[in-house]
Amino acid sequence: MTAFRHAAGLAPAVAAGEDDLDVARTVLGTEAAGLRALAAALDGRFAAAVALLGAASGRVVVSGMGKSGHVGRKIAATFASTGTPALFVHPAEASHGDLGMIVPGDAVLALSNSGETAELADLIAHTRRFALPLVAMTGRADSTLAQAADVVLVLPAAREACPMGLAPTTSTTMHMALGDALAVALLTHRGFGPADFQNFHPGGRLGARLKRVRELMHAGAEMPLAPPDTVMDAALLLMTEKRFGCLGVVGGDGRLIGIVTDGDLRRAMGPTLLQRRVGDIMTASPLTIGPEALAAEALHTMNAGPRPVTALFVIDAQQQPVGILHVHDLLRAGLA
Repeated sequence: MTAFRHAAGLAPAVAAGEDDLDVARTVLGTEAAGLRALAAALDGRFAAAVALLGAASGRVVVSGMGKSGHVGRKIAATFASTGTPALFVHPAEASHGDLGMIVPGDAVLALSNSGETAELADLIAHTRRFALPLVAMTGRADSTLAQAADVVLVLPAAREACPMGLAPTTSTTMHMALGDALAVALLTHRGFGPADFQNFHPGGRLGARLKRVRELMHAGAEMPLAPPDTVMDAALLLMTEKRFGCLGVVGGDGRLIGIVTDGDLRRAMGPTLLQRRVGDIMTASPLTIGPEALAAEALHTMNAGPRPVTALFVIDAQQQPVGILHVHDLLRAGLA
């Protein structure tokens, strides 16, 4: 690989004597230049690779040796998490029985910067024997891997970022980014959306952001609701009992027409407060959200106004309350 890089006139990126910060900036600049060159080099072969991988009725099997193998594992994981069934098969293990994991209907994505990785030979032969689609990701268009593949994605020549030009750095970054590009293109073609993403990412902060409001809200008797003619002394008892810091006001048709919050109570404070009616001090047209909205949208709605709120009533298509969501529910879910 180094001989190929030097033959192409690609001197090492980092010079001796640079301090740590200079080295970091040089490395990042070098790898960024490689990514820009990669983006400029993409052509119709990328679309052909997407079509070939997307047409597979089975899995996309990713393989590579050494650093390409580490990158390949990440690419396979990205494929699988974005709607393209995939797995990684180690090329050396493939020669000792794991070729049985690659079956008709699968497509293979093989990574090798040189295109001459000996351990890939049996896997390549397996794809040719059983007519399995083979996409190659390599730095050499004239390599053995490229010559065997149905579609070849050739990485442009670029300087490695290490001072000796030996450690795979820019090249592995380009492989990784090209794998991301394939995954996102396949995601787009499949119409993979937030609901699908949530199915594959149920845990952690990402899973929390993709939960639906209906999964987190309080419903039924838990909701603090009262008609507009409720006397405030009774309303305060209800607010205290339900512990959401607010009270929803519903009209005779069951629609939510207002809300009473701690702020409304402070503004209406006076000697006659307990004798007043809920409808006299409520805030009309309160912020609300639908049950199918994402939890992340609820958090945005809570924080979007001039005065952030801590609770949202959840209403249906008829503007009737079906639940209430508190910021504490988002905290417990790991979102906020």
